[in-house]
Amino acid sequence: PPVRLCASSDLAEKGLAFVFDVLQWREPMRAFVLRFDGRVVGYLNRCVHVPSELDWQPGEVFDESGLYLICATHGAMFEPESGRCFAGPCQGAHLQRIPDDVIGDHVVLQHDVLSDFTDR
Repeated sequence: PPVRLCASSDLAEKGLAFVFDVLQWREPMRAFVLRFDGRVVGYLNRCVHVPSELDWQPGEVFDESGLYLICATHGAMFEPESGRCFAGPCQGAHLQRIPDDVIGDHVVLQHDVLSDFTDR
């Protein structure tokens, strides 16, 4: 069954991301969901250049303009809706999506929070 993460109303447009824990390849990692252009999207909180979290403070993943996601460590810039890196050391690579959805008033994962979200 889907796992509730947060109330949909907790995600302000271009605001703080909701950060939570998952397992990826049996390793604990952080992930986040956020709202951009009215849609909720979620990614592993891991830059594709070097394995470091994007946020410079918990949930702070947007750049100053609120238009792009930015890696606080290396400055890589990502499109929020696709996760594609368009500037920085990992240009053309993509953040890894997580299977999220909005059901009623809640943002949910379509798998157990402790599941492996790999595409193997």
